[in-house]
Amino acid sequence: MSRIQSVLDQLQRQGRRGLIPFITAGHPSVAATVPLMHALVAGGADIIELGVPFSDPMADGPTIQRASEVALANGMSLRKVFGMVQTFRETDADTPIVLMGYANPIEAMGLEGFVKASVESGVDGVLVVDYPPQECETFAATCRQAGVDPIFLLAPTSTDQRIDDVARAGSGYIYYVSLKGVTGSAKIDLGEVAKRIPMIRERVGMPVGVGFGIRDAASAKAIGEVADAVVIGSRIIEEIESAGEAAAPARVTAFMREIRDAIDSIGAGA
Repeated sequence: MSRIQSVLDQLQRQGRRGLIPFITAGHPSVAATVPLMHALVAGGADIIELGVPFSDPMADGPTIQRASEVALANGMSLRKVFGMVQTFRETDADTPIVLMGYANPIEAMGLEGFVKASVESGVDGVLVVDYPPQECETFAATCRQAGVDPIFLLAPTSTDQRIDDVARAGSGYIYYVSLKGVTGSAKIDLGEVAKRIPMIRERVGMPVGVGFGIRDAASAKAIGEVADAVVIGSRIIEEIESAGEAAAPARVTAFMREIRDAIDSIGAGA
């Protein structure tokens, strides 16, 4: 059983929802990333999604695009991201890490090299936005055989065939995009999310985390009412930017605790 599955199984037994924050590796600086990862854990993160910066993102809104541009200007690369994960693992052997990004850096490194580096550094899962499940069976199988969970996106527009393809290829959890748009978009149709999540969970047989458009404790709690985990990214990056690098870890921990308390109150009231 992977670290991701173990953490989500434990949360389910406790009747709690997972909290999965996203930050971009190398933003606001290379030196700041590992301290920010620890700050996320201090604030209650169950799993961390670590963004691999890419020059031509297709799913990211302006906030994460800006963070990627800063990270690339700081000299970030996929190999440096692995180094960050390895450093994080020196003092945290428990929190699962999911790399989230795009296919080009992986293709440049090569599948075997990427999976080997993932295992050696302590990566637990990988979400490649532009790898459709039906077109990356070898990638997904190689990851699973190495103990790395291949995680896939589903959206309000996903067909039954797409859902079935994800069920076959994926493991760990499903990332459900709560709206039609890019990261950081403002409006979530809670009724649509509430209708789709139970059906998806039943068909894929995995926990479902919901992201895109979650901005605060209220929206996180609303999503937590129907999802297994809450994914939040753009707002955390905004907190980092507004705080400044020196104050960012404390600001991130405080913000995360607000979200943690909000989604934990669901279980307390159930």
